[in-house]
Amino acid sequence: MQQISRRGAMRLAAGGMTSVALVGMGFGGVEAATPPALAITPYVHPELRKIVPTLVKTAGVVPSDATIAAHRKAMVRFSLPPLSAPAWTERSIPGLPGSPEVPVLIINAAPDGPPRPIILYIHGGGFVMGTARLSIRGAQEVAAALNCVVVSVDYRLAPETRFVGSLADNYAALKWVHQHAAELGGDATRIAVMGESAGGGHAAMLTIAARDRGEVPIAFQALVYPMLDDRTGSSTPVPPYIGTLIWTPAHNRYGWSALLGVPAGSRRVPNGAVPSRVANLRGLPPTFIGVGSIDLFANEDIEYARRLISSRVSTQLEVVPGAFHGFDIIPGTTIGPRFKDTLYTALRTALAAAA
Repeated sequence: MQQISRRGAMRLAAGGMTSVALVGMGFGGVEAATPPALAITPYVHPELRKIVPTLVKTAGVVPSDATIAAHRKAMVRFSLPPLSAPAWTERSIPGLPGSPEVPVLIINAAPDGPPRPIILYIHGGGFVMGTARLSIRGAQEVAAALNCVVVSVDYRLAPETRFVGSLADNYAALKWVHQHAAELGGDATRIAVMGESAGGGHAAMLTIAARDRGEVPIAFQALVYPMLDDRTGSSTPVPPYIGTLIWTPAHNRYGWSALLGVPAGSRRVPNGAVPSRVANLRGLPPTFIGVGSIDLFANEDIEYARRLISSRVSTQLEVVPGAFHGFDIIPGTTIGPRFKDTLYTALRTALAAAA
């Protein structure tokens, strides 16, 4: 793999909607993310090692409430353009009572064809960044790979909107997709939710809420290096070789604190906001969880998978050795495409079984 430039690394991170660490480069922040205190490279998969020096340099600043607008602006600047196909449209749908309308992107709809699976796609960005429009390329790739309809939600961001605002937006989109599946060319019995990083955390929150409310059946949840536990890097320390690239404990503290309205790791947090703190995981749909072994979220994701299995939930866990947060968007590797193939196979198999 060729050495990727500093600008290129930022563009990759913004395009993948997996991290604010890279787009934070050049802006002030509330808390400096400590550079790796040990040589991280031996822990990194050989295919990813050449980009490590660039990632170390760009992981040093954490956004704050005062600088988040500048970070978002940088993310737009370094985002990747949409693909020419599948086609997509944008519209607003009704929010829940008392909430505003929710913008969504609808990708690969075909109302005249046979009913296909629908994936509700929730973008990442640490709860504080990203938009459905910025994540459209990834959503298009999913739609093309699985020949499905994808609806991507432009939920409200923290810190301007605390929990439960984003969950309300995502739940409104889930209800709308279920009610309007036929006009999208979709099958209301084959709805999956999917998200990456913070989007994975939102997907997990949404799936728990859907189970509790009993209004919309979800056939599958695909959680890609999901952000599940506010305690990681705050009240729960992590080993020094985990979470040093892309998304660090300092970033995690800011993202969770912004969403919750209380410091990450607090003894009490809003009910339903933190998937890892939900005591009862029974009755959730079959689940895929994928994460790298040196991702900040590795331990919390593995533990969540263990709890799902103990709760009789069919669960597939994929841990990629030596992979950091967002590794699958780095070009020129074999582990990235292989990870995506595993994810797509899990989705394809589960949604076929639900037919």
